[in-house]
Amino acid sequence: MLTFTILALTLVILGYADALPSKKYNSTSCDLSHARLKVPANQTQLIAPTYAPSFIGIGVGTQNYTCNATKSTYTLIGAVAELFDSSCLYGSPAFESAPTTAYNVWTATTGITIQEVINTLGRDPTVLGQHYYVPNPVGSGLSPKWDFTSSGATAGNPNAYVIGVKIGDLPSSDSNNIDNLMVKAVEGELASEVFRVETNGGQPPTQCAAGDSNITIKYTAQYWFF
Repeated sequence: MLTFTILALTLVILGYADALPSKKYNSTSCDLSHARLKVPANQTQLIAPTYAPSFIGIGVGTQNYTCNATKSTYTLIGAVAELFDSSCLYGSPAFESAPTTAYNVWTATTGITIQEVINTLGRDPTVLGQHYYVPNPVGSGLSPKWDFTSSGATAGNPNAYVIGVKIGDLPSSDSNNIDNLMVKAVEGELASEVFRVETNGGQPPTQCAAGDSNITIKYTAQYWFF
């Protein structure tokens, strides 16, 4: 029942707005052949590829939670976000700061749309796709999906998506921010690995009580697709 409710919520929000081999989709606005992901030193949770990504995007959306009445804490039940092409920012000072800049606008302004948030960066980037959760295709529960089948140069390509499983989890240095992740593909041809880094926000309150409503917490992050 909970899974059904989450999927229904995802479809409503979207109305508004083991690994498999991946195909290289050359559909970013700017060249990424020299782009390399940098991860923190002295840790083993995130292992950066030594080659260029297919896409780099800024995700703007919400992390969604329900109250676990037994533990009196919130449990993640999914996320919904729009992903925008940030390839043209790579190599500029704005590249690293863009997720934080977008987050500050996203959380400080009431009634602003995600597109308006991105426009504050001074560009009009292409929408790469959407991020949401679906039933796990190889097990139980829900899995993250990045869906590029209806946007940009990959629009109309039924295989331009990836569903993944987390294989690395590195907490942010700021407890208000969701973790940095390394995700391995289990279905789809968009990428074989996805990294979530440069996270901002998304963490729920530390406690809840039985009967509390589901909540959505705004967040931004940088996503790398390999």
